[in-house]
Amino acid sequence: MTERAQLQQARRLVVKIGSALLTNDGEGLDVPALGRWVDQMAALVAAGVELVVVSSGAVAEGMSRLGWTRRPQQAHELQAAAAVGQMGLVQTWEAQFKRHGIHTAQILLTHDDLSDRKRYLNGRSTLRALLELGVVPIVNENDTVVTDEIRFGDNDTLGALVANVVEADGLIILTDQLGLFDKDPRKHIDATLVNECFASNRNLDAMAGSGAGVLGRGGMQTKLRAARLAARSGAFTVIVGGRIDNVLGRLREREALGTLLLPEQGRVAARKQWLASHLQTRGALVIDDGAARVLRQGGRSLLPVGVTRISGEFRRGEMVACLDEQGNEVARGLVNYDAAAARLIAGQSSDRIMELLGFMTGEELIHRDNMVIAS
Repeated sequence: MTERAQLQQARRLVVKIGSALLTNDGEGLDVPALGRWVDQMAALVAAGVELVVVSSGAVAEGMSRLGWTRRPQQAHELQAAAAVGQMGLVQTWEAQFKRHGIHTAQILLTHDDLSDRKRYLNGRSTLRALLELGVVPIVNENDTVVTDEIRFGDNDTLGALVANVVEADGLIILTDQLGLFDKDPRKHIDATLVNECFASNRNLDAMAGSGAGVLGRGGMQTKLRAARLAARSGAFTVIVGGRIDNVLGRLREREALGTLLLPEQGRVAARKQWLASHLQTRGALVIDDGAARVLRQGGRSLLPVGVTRISGEFRRGEMVACLDEQGNEVARGLVNYDAAAARLIAGQSSDRIMELLGFMTGEELIHRDNMVIAS
């Protein structure tokens, strides 16, 4: 499979679109242009692609509505602009997708939402439920309540974080540049577009340079940083010009547009490596011989019926070890229930979870996608 074929085969994508594209460099929302992007996105949805849109533009739209020509420096003014602009922004997205019979949902996030484990899991569950329902989530940073993020954050990073949350195959960053060049094309007529490269390649840092537009917070450096963050969960990133005619459809047809930044590992392998290397265990599940054998064979989830004892205190979503009766680690993974609930359902059939707990977050104690087998 060629590298560009990944775009054609992707089943879940995050599309991030910048302020300069959405607001026509500050002259209010460019509704016709936004409508053309929605037409392209609707075609992806019709082809079976699950889509999340990370949309900039709330502050810029608010500035336009308030008659401001310069981005304010005071946090409370930025928050006010975001609050005003968010109204028009989300209404426009909704109206354009409605033309295609596609429902949308507004999701406002802060970095705290993605760093707190419980809120992260709740957000992930909501986003996955929306995707399963065929809804296109419109995600934006919650600029009306954050301060540091308004000054230092950027939606490129948010796009990468969302790609991680929903385990997307790829992140497409639509920008007002054609992609990443080996030197600044505004200053060097011999600048060459980087067609594809591993996101981890350190030669890219010098190429990314610095600088951003009047309305945006992120330059090419933030896009490169976002690509590297997305690569941690095995997602590719395309940085591409949003004004290219039918850009999303042409990317889908494997046309070599923009810059394709690739992860070193596939999505599953990257996630497994993250699970194995970056999280400490908070407890242990002792499993019977049958469960140990099934897990060692690979490709299976851990069901409550195979658990004989539980040690430690842990919360839903934290890492726990799976030990055999001799104390050897068989696997480790992110648990679907906290310690108290796990003790109640241990040794029981999955169809009794609702009866025993009064709720159910999954029939498995640990899903196979959130588990890595001990070597």
